[in-house]
Amino acid sequence: MKKYRVNVNGSLYEVEIEEMQAPATMSAPTPAPAAPAAPAPAGAGAKVNAPMPGTILDVRVQNGAKVKKGDVLVILEAMKMENEIQAPCDGTVTSVGVKKGDSVETQALICTIA
Repeated sequence: MKKYRVNVNGSLYEVEIEEMQAPATMSAPTPAPAAPAAPAPAGAGAKVNAPMPGTILDVRVQNGAKVKKGDVLVILEAMKMENEIQAPCDGTVTSVGVKKGDSVETQALICTIA
């Protein structure tokens, strides 16, 4: 055991840390391969979900709007950054599930494109 003194916000603490030997056969875990998002073919339709939790700053489409792949659908603020959520395919917006000021969770439905 090794003893250390730690200062936390002006308060001194004495801690003991035990040193441990790593097993001889220790190996790094193999990460699971990430599943790539399959692009939706044009005309096949797509559900656009929030990639992360955040707040909707702006909605740039409405029902019936024609969009092209890459068009900005909404602006999502997450961790003080503005993220453009883009159309994954060409099509027509058939539903919009959010409005300006909404808080969304990861995978919340933003809109549907047909």
